[in-house]
Amino acid sequence: MASRIITTIQILIALLVIPLIKAQWQPNSFEASLLHQACFNTENRTACLSRISTAHRQGAGGPIPILHAAINGALEEATETIEHVSDMSAVSNDVREEMAVRDCVELLGYSLDELKWSLEMMEEIDPAVGNSHREESLRSWLSAALSNQETCMEGFDGTDGRLHVHVERKVRQLTQLVSNILALHKRLRSIIPHMVHENNTGSATFDLPPLPTWLTRDDEELMHKRRRSVHADAVVALDGTGHFRSIGEAINNSPSHSSRRYVIYVKQGEYKENVDVKRKRRNIALIGDGMGKTVISGSRSFASGWTTFRSATFAVSGPGFIARDITFRNTAGPQGRQAVALRVDSDRSVFYRCSIEGYQDTLYAHSLRQFYRDCNIYGTVDIIFGNGLIVVQHSNIYNRIPLPGQQVTITAQGRKDPNQDTGFSMQDCFVDATYPTYLGRPWKPYSRTVFMQSYLGPQVKPAGWLEWYGNFGLDTLFYGEYMNHGPGSGLGGRVKWPGYHIIKDPAMAAMFTVRRFIDGLSWLPNTGVIFTADLDG
Repeated sequence: MASRIITTIQILIALLVIPLIKAQWQPNSFEASLLHQACFNTENRTACLSRISTAHRQGAGGPIPILHAAINGALEEATETIEHVSDMSAVSNDVREEMAVRDCVELLGYSLDELKWSLEMMEEIDPAVGNSHREESLRSWLSAALSNQETCMEGFDGTDGRLHVHVERKVRQLTQLVSNILALHKRLRSIIPHMVHENNTGSATFDLPPLPTWLTRDDEELMHKRRRSVHADAVVALDGTGHFRSIGEAINNSPSHSSRRYVIYVKQGEYKENVDVKRKRRNIALIGDGMGKTVISGSRSFASGWTTFRSATFAVSGPGFIARDITFRNTAGPQGRQAVALRVDSDRSVFYRCSIEGYQDTLYAHSLRQFYRDCNIYGTVDIIFGNGLIVVQHSNIYNRIPLPGQQVTITAQGRKDPNQDTGFSMQDCFVDATYPTYLGRPWKPYSRTVFMQSYLGPQVKPAGWLEWYGNFGLDTLFYGEYMNHGPGSGLGGRVKWPGYHIIKDPAMAAMFTVRRFIDGLSWLPNTGVIFTADLDG
């Protein structure tokens, strides 16, 4: 009898309490749609929903914890993917394949970093104040985290495809998760007022966290004098009169995770080396004696067995990098095919009075926010390519003689997802165009490039832009021109693609300025580099 009473009581408790628990834990219809979006098209949707729902219940409630949980899930996936791909190097005996695996591990490591940065930034977002700067950083990092997997897979070009299939299967899930997070973030920005705070004039207000002072006022004055006068933490000289004879050695002996600007002065000379500034080398300023005087030179190329990613003469992924008065050169020539002079994965990086010289794929603006000012850029095919978020301002672009059958194209922007913030903005530039030249072609479906207030030389083709193949990307890309001048700037013969725009509204053009496009006012002033925040005039 007693046991029956206990059983009856237990049943009553279950009938009364379980619905309350479910009511407390069940997301509302809006949150349920966010959960669906976070797990859209994943291979194991049930596990994804379970993981995020659990994290959401442990959070403070509301939609923000769903985004937080989704990023955590992507972090777990990235860690597992790195371990899985790392193990694959042991089953390959092909040099290019092994290099592609190493590239993948490094690139997946970038994604891991960018997801961690995003998670940390989520903790700093305060619903009570404007968060425009933090939101822009969050979107930039998530955009970069999506790009890395694509580059990982491109590294297997030229292999027999055995490992390509296995790696692609593993990275596909991470790619989908990050793509979902970007869509989720965009949706939250559009419906939650505090995520994009504007003042009464309609312009974003920036909540600026403290940034490292890379250039003090005294340093800035010195940098306009002779280079030897600059106070440097390390000096590189070929003749032995500095602390180091190679740039790579100086970089490798710089402090890790530095919170202050660390200056390396490189005396004039040709430094024949390939330099890689890793993620932990933060806030480095590399100062030379001038374009053509301080030269970093290498000759790696796809034709000689390197992946495009690894062919760079100079590669930098450490945040807050500054280069000034230096030439980056790849000497492989047109026969080397893809041969990068400079590859950049450094967020909030600056290149001032630099010469970037190569033929095909000269400047690999791979990811994150970058600014180029008063630079010279030389090349033939896809001179500037990648999926970074960049402004090239007041710079000269020179084309060289391509191989027979090649078309000269200045840009090949690689935006693959409509929610990425990436793109190329070319403002107040001089496009030499002494050989038949196109302004760009769509490397990826959502390619985005704008030329504005620039001189376009006589050999810019009347069509202006070139197809990648067939109709690929022509409906989804965004290409624009605004108030250009010069003999190649006529718009009468331009392409009629749905994604091409003759921009007449200054407000639309302003979206591609330093102020709006790369969130430049939140970080460029601390670099000591000249820049124009808005449209000229």
